[in-house]
Amino acid sequence: MATKVIIYTQETCPPCFAEKEWLRDLNIEFEERDIRKNQEFMQEVMALGASATPVTVITDEYNKEHVIMGFKEEELESLLKK
Repeated sequence: MATKVIIYTQETCPPCFAEKEWLRDLNIEFEERDIRKNQEFMQEVMALGASATPVTVITDEYNKEHVIMGFKEEELESLLKK
């Protein structure tokens, strides 16, 4: 089970909207970091090797970080299932 979910987004990103809605529908709490509103978030997402949003970082119960580039429901679901 995930202990922390961070999603890097931007306002003009339809997949970002879709992923946030999907997470809300599953009652999964997440922290949204808009890369256009905060330069530090932009640097963080670039350091992850991303060139597009959404980028989701899931920290599991073992404190291991999993990075998902794009809205990939199956991959997200496998990491978030309780």
